[in-house]
Amino acid sequence: MKICIYGVGAVGGLIGARLASEGSAEVSAVARGATLAALRSGGVRLQSGDRLTQAPIRAAEEPAALGVQDVVVVSVKGPALPAVAAGIAPLLGPDTVVLSAMNGVPWWFFDGVAGPCAGMHLESVDPGDVITAAIPARRIIGCVVHLNASAPEPGLVVHRMGNGLIVGEPDGSSSARVQQLAQLLAGAGFDVTTSSRIQNDIWYKLWGNLTFNPISALTGATGDRMLADPLVMGFCTAAMEEAARIGDRIGCEIRQTPQERHAVTRRLGAFRTSMLQDAEAGRPLEIDAIVGAAKEIGERVGVATPTIDALLGLIRLYGRTRGLYPQAHG
Repeated sequence: MKICIYGVGAVGGLIGARLASEGSAEVSAVARGATLAALRSGGVRLQSGDRLTQAPIRAAEEPAALGVQDVVVVSVKGPALPAVAAGIAPLLGPDTVVLSAMNGVPWWFFDGVAGPCAGMHLESVDPGDVITAAIPARRIIGCVVHLNASAPEPGLVVHRMGNGLIVGEPDGSSSARVQQLAQLLAGAGFDVTTSSRIQNDIWYKLWGNLTFNPISALTGATGDRMLADPLVMGFCTAAMEEAARIGDRIGCEIRQTPQERHAVTRRLGAFRTSMLQDAEAGRPLEIDAIVGAAKEIGERVGVATPTIDALLGLIRLYGRTRGLYPQAHG
């Protein structure tokens, strides 16, 4: 099986390194600049505890150099998606699957669902349907990532905790391609769950990330410090209650209280969210798919979101003043 990683950061790098090391797939990557140079000279390096492994993968700046793939793993941050949409075509054959392993609400979220939200387009995530045109939902297998990793330098992934991947078809079907991909990822060492309602799994993860990601970027705080402040927790709880009401309207019910989720998060200790890592590294912030999408969906289904709105305004302003979010966007 030919698998291409489009976005060799923390998650994409981890998946690529595990698959390449396991040896059951021919793994390649689309990369640029220092990451491309690092992959060509030393492959992708994976640090897990005291163990450092190195796996060679074929890397190219132009997707056309890699040719048609069986699976393309798209694991970029939201701001990079338009560039992926513009360049991905040479990797796609008639039956190529795109594994969408990203944070937040994806462009295909309302494809394959029933009810009043079926086929809803999200302008905050995919302005002008550019991404949908390049990567339609029929190609997608959704992936929800439950692990903590970072990419401190080009070509190096540090895996800290967690090992979970949830995969599923947008329409909830139990397809042969989902089962095949789940087996491949499990063989590479991941704890894989197949889901008949991947949108629920996406919304549940968003329910937690919606607050902790932007607040960590705004404050520079790790998870334990945010949890220790009762006023911050009160703000998070209010935003999570709004997101849960949205979930009820779109068929993604949250069967947990914010306090129960806080207890789960507390066990993770002093973790640094992906948005905090991006802010500290001066990388574009993934605001739209995480916070902007929640606000837009709330508006579309008639749920007031004053706390989410305030959070969106604050993190958007933070990003704009530091050049990490477009001045004219949103």
